[in-house]
Amino acid sequence: MYPMMRPADVTELSRLILDANANNTVLELMGAGSKRVIGRPGDAAISISTSSLRGVSLYEPGEMIMAARAGTPLVHIEAQLARQGQMLGFEPIDIGPLIGFEAGQGTIGGVLASNLCGARRISSGALRDHVIGVSGVTGRGDVFKTGGRVLKNTSGYNLSRALSGSWGTLAVFAEIAFKVVPSPEETATLLFLGLPDEIAVEVLCAAMASPYEVSGTAHLQKNLVERLWHEGVRATKEPVTALRIENFSRL
Repeated sequence: MYPMMRPADVTELSRLILDANANNTVLELMGAGSKRVIGRPGDAAISISTSSLRGVSLYEPGEMIMAARAGTPLVHIEAQLARQGQMLGFEPIDIGPLIGFEAGQGTIGGVLASNLCGARRISSGALRDHVIGVSGVTGRGDVFKTGGRVLKNTSGYNLSRALSGSWGTLAVFAEIAFKVVPSPEETATLLFLGLPDEIAVEVLCAAMASPYEVSGTAHLQKNLVERLWHEGVRATKEPVTALRIENFSRL
């Protein structure tokens, strides 16, 4: 296991990377490490975690803008947004339990680094489509800022998008500013049981092309249904095709 370094601020983060460059030291970069096992094992000598760079640094519900340090847990961000009737439009996916970690360990920096998002991505896009500003440290140890923390100041916006999904190969993130969206007032999931794969695909495509507010779709084959936590659905022992429909209440 590599020695773990947890810089307290961007200045310390920059110094660690500068020292690594000076000594030709290979680094492993991570947030909380919930996606650490994805991909090929590295040959790093030191791990740098942004888990100490945490906290929401800006939140303006009226402007639907939030900025958070890279190591801020997603569960903390989502809880603060929920109190204002808002949410993350890109719906980050929690893959921790799939790869041996506890649920709720992911960070906002890890989402941007991986660009992994959930079912709502098909209708709302990924984090790269919601980010408006990023600050961090390059591989040479230079501190940078791109974009802004408000929609009126988005110089360098394309660079923020380019950094998304880079998995720490281009920069280490220190803070991320992004747009948020109102939470739907009504949500329902429509299930179709026993559809063959080819028919299910046609149903999903037709649903996404419909005028209804379909925010996510999924088709699970029988062997996957048997692993679901929902006892009623699992007991059907049939393939499941799901459509999530969201909207605001109509008076």
